[in-house]
Amino acid sequence: MTTTAKKTAKKTAKKSAKKTAKSAAKKTAANRAQASKAAEPSFRFSTATTTDSIKTSILNHLRFTLARHPEKASQDEWWTATCYAVRDRVLDRFMKTQRVHHEKKVRRAYYLSLEYLMGRLLVNNLHNSGLFEQTRDALGELGQDFNAIADEEADMGLGNGGLGRLAACFLDSLATLDLPAIGYGIRYEFGLFRQEFKDGYQIEHPDAWMEKGCPWEVMRPNFAQQVQLYGRVEHHMDDKGGFRPVWVDQKTIEGVPYDIAIVGYGAETVNFLRLWDSKASSEFDFNIFNDGGYIEAVREKAMSESISKVLYPNDSTENGKELRLVQQYFFVSCSLKDIMRRFLANHSDWAEFPDFNAIQLNDTHPAIAIPELMRLLIDDHGLNWDDAWAITSKTCNYTNHTLLPEALEKWSVPLFEKVLPRHLEIIFEINSQFLEHVVEAKWPGDGAKKAELSIIEEGYPKMIRMAYLSVVGSTKVNGVAALHTNLLKKNLFATFHELYPNKLINMTNGITPRRWLLACNPGLSGLITEKVGPEWPKYLNQLEGIAQFADDAKFQKRFMDIKRANKQVFADFVLENSGTVISPDALFDVQIKRLHEYKRQHLNVLHILTLYRRLLNDPAYEMNPRVFIFGAKAAPGYALAKNIIRAINKIAEKVNNDSRINDKIKVVFPQNYRVTMAEKMIPAADLSEQISTAGKEASGTGNMKLALNGALTIGTLDGANVEICEEVGEENIFIFGHTVDEVEALKVQGYNPYDYYNSNWEL
Repeated sequence: MTTTAKKTAKKTAKKSAKKTAKSAAKKTAANRAQASKAAEPSFRFSTATTTDSIKTSILNHLRFTLARHPEKASQDEWWTATCYAVRDRVLDRFMKTQRVHHEKKVRRAYYLSLEYLMGRLLVNNLHNSGLFEQTRDALGELGQDFNAIADEEADMGLGNGGLGRLAACFLDSLATLDLPAIGYGIRYEFGLFRQEFKDGYQIEHPDAWMEKGCPWEVMRPNFAQQVQLYGRVEHHMDDKGGFRPVWVDQKTIEGVPYDIAIVGYGAETVNFLRLWDSKASSEFDFNIFNDGGYIEAVREKAMSESISKVLYPNDSTENGKELRLVQQYFFVSCSLKDIMRRFLANHSDWAEFPDFNAIQLNDTHPAIAIPELMRLLIDDHGLNWDDAWAITSKTCNYTNHTLLPEALEKWSVPLFEKVLPRHLEIIFEINSQFLEHVVEAKWPGDGAKKAELSIIEEGYPKMIRMAYLSVVGSTKVNGVAALHTNLLKKNLFATFHELYPNKLINMTNGITPRRWLLACNPGLSGLITEKVGPEWPKYLNQLEGIAQFADDAKFQKRFMDIKRANKQVFADFVLENSGTVISPDALFDVQIKRLHEYKRQHLNVLHILTLYRRLLNDPAYEMNPRVFIFGAKAAPGYALAKNIIRAINKIAEKVNNDSRINDKIKVVFPQNYRVTMAEKMIPAADLSEQISTAGKEASGTGNMKLALNGALTIGTLDGANVEICEEVGEENIFIFGHTVDEVEALKVQGYNPYDYYNSNWEL
């Protein structure tokens, strides 16, 4: 071969190789693209409930909602995507529910509450919607640990204690019973507070529960409401010679609603909770800005948005009191305007308003709804006083939650005059009409009765008694336990009961077994389902069916094995969070509730110290090893309650490190008690401490949650303990202490605690 031929052959071979390599590269790239495309989720929106469909939804939300590749996503991003996938399916049912309610023009219940202690929503929504197994399996197939993902969720910090948890349970039950209902509240940026212990003291930190966002909520800017505050009232005559007050020179703020779906268990009903977020009125700020007042505009914006900033601002100062009143009025006014908007979409006759709307006031915080509804009907919609009062008093109902006089809200007349001058006029008129017509008709000429029942309490300054306003302006007033209601009739509202013998009724508080047994105690709920069938979470009376297994040795062993497993879970939690070792074979003695004198955590402390001294004095003293478990927060300004917390922590420090007692007593007090922590404590409890002074606890619901999970109650005859005792039988509950009547008799005789201290050597 010539040199030229060789060069030509080499060139041809090189070209051919290059072409082959290029072709192979193209083929490889195409294969990679195809493989990548197969691995990526296709954007097919579906609300099907299969494992594959949910898996696809989770991947779609990672990519298209969060803009994250699955292999790069963090656990909290997996949690967010999972919540969105579940929310898609929940909202599908929600839309169907609301369409049915709208077409049938149903009567709705509206629950107005300043608190909603919702806890976490993912697991609860999965159980209620029937999607738990599919979602758990979908995450498993995607290589994710379901429990770890669920633990990413922060507790929704919209409440303080029993009042807020009750509200959350009510919404769950209303949806489960297929009852049309909407909850209204405030979308607090910060919850009550995050609790930390330093040297035994409670330290409060902001509870930034929305730090990761809230994937459950849907913003509804098209339903925003304008709320007026401050200003003054001018008095005019209308063209017919009638008296017409006009509220002028107000400040305007805006309430923007956010909806959270409330899923009924095993039902197609999905109601919702509407939470109001306060914003500065754009029009108002723009006018100030145009006048050159930039700093003032910013200040007004900050003031407006502080309304929904935090639950229960400190009211020890006048500014704090004012913010609390503004907060209450803000959410009530937004809610009532929203209710009226919904009513006017289908109706024009205001006389029908009570036929389609029932408003429940959860304690006195929303009591301003009574004069606000009157104002809206009279000033905005042109009704006369008598018609407006008939509508208002037929629409509103009030739940009383306390027998403690200091807990009954009162607002000073000067503060009301400053913040809500028009409402003050309406309250004065309600009071005048009530005293001159209703009270006078019952007790003619009796000035003492009028002073006793007056909504306005005389003094300096005059005070508005919001509980009295609630009683006068409501169709029904309910207590929250049989004993509590009887005490309302006998003591707190005795004269009102004489005046309105059919107004005060009992409605004992309750809990949702979906969260407080099915979701938080899967071992026990599985055993129950095996024995009585799957319908008990909706029809709780079916639990009576397990009574036939009470003496069955195999059932008893399985029950105790489940209890021990739950105790081990909590023991692991305590070890991880505090470093304290507790034995799951010890008795778990649990007291979890708001820290307050009447709840008597300090009585529990005295018992611990007594046992501790007995063990020190007699090392052979026989007792079952016991772990005393506390969970509680004290109000930031409640000094005595905070001292009790420090005492418990210091006793724990001493007792837990004393080798002389051989671990027969341990005391644990995990910091930052919340719903999620309660879901670990309650299934593990052997004993339930319900030891309030008789006549002080209106109901209590922690007693029900603990009893439902198999804990034996140690308690006084107070609140719902009385009804629990009647239900389980005296042989299955440990009752001690004075009754309400005996407590009253003791006070009359003269009670001196030092008499007991001096006569009992152990004290």
